[in-house]
Amino acid sequence: METLECIHITAVGSYTPQFTLTNDELANRVDTSDEWIRSHTGIRKRHIAGTEETCSDMAVKAVENMIETCNVDIAKIDGIVVATATPDFIGFPSTGCLVQQKLHLKTFPAFDVSAGCTGFIYALETARGMIATGTMHRVLVIGAEKLSSIVDWDDRNTCVLFGDGAGCVLLEQTEESGGILDCTLGAEGSGSAALAVTGEKNAICMDGRAVYAFAVQVIGETIKKLLSDNNLSIEDIDWIVPHQANERIISACAKRFSLPQEKFFLNIASYANTSAASIPIALSEMVEKNLLKTGDKVILIGFGAGLTYGGTLLTW
Repeated sequence: METLECIHITAVGSYTPQFTLTNDELANRVDTSDEWIRSHTGIRKRHIAGTEETCSDMAVKAVENMIETCNVDIAKIDGIVVATATPDFIGFPSTGCLVQQKLHLKTFPAFDVSAGCTGFIYALETARGMIATGTMHRVLVIGAEKLSSIVDWDDRNTCVLFGDGAGCVLLEQTEESGGILDCTLGAEGSGSAALAVTGEKNAICMDGRAVYAFAVQVIGETIKKLLSDNNLSIEDIDWIVPHQANERIISACAKRFSLPQEKFFLNIASYANTSAASIPIALSEMVEKNLLKTGDKVILIGFGAGLTYGGTLLTW
């Protein structure tokens, strides 16, 4: 069996809808304010998909962005794994199959992973395992969400938090050393009621305090575990790319676990919480801004509904 250590992210892409909803605009429809939202979350605006724009549409546009910017030969793809909590259809067909169809590809495996805001980390590890066993070789790993479709726009506690978008990476085995070095995944199902799609409106309901406490703890513990298991210190890490949920969560975690906050890449101000899409959207922006250099040690951290959490350690 080929080793896991040479499975790399070799390309990235992202897409966010053109329409943006600012805090001031949102304050016109619910009892909130720009100052409150910014001070409590770090969010300034969010991208909102059009009525007819689906999760799979956004996923395809993220892949097309990757093809254009990274010169990817789409014909060589032989697998698609989509992380989403907002699929086009409840149950089936999977968003992965719809993406395959819209990209005019055939026959290879395509499926979805549902792990809330940790979905991208779960999907990345699923794809890595399938590459390692020879099931697939060059896999599109996509995080895509249309959270605006499950937000209660009358609930000021949740409607300010979420946005729409998609991000993707190409995962493949190369002859270069490094790549994904380690991964840890976990779940605390006893906390599942703290963040769920429920109620008469079939909308996001959240126990903010419970999710906040959970996130602060598991982010720090996951980072510490990845460092300890790989004989690394935080000084060895160039970037931590967390799920973009709330700026205050990151600040509290950094303080509690003595982590340098400047190592956390944050872009929540412009996108809000895009769930499974947030980490690949962040990676795409980092590449666009030339923030990621070959050889950088990077930790990706996801946490969210389930309650789930996970982290990936890699060499860029």
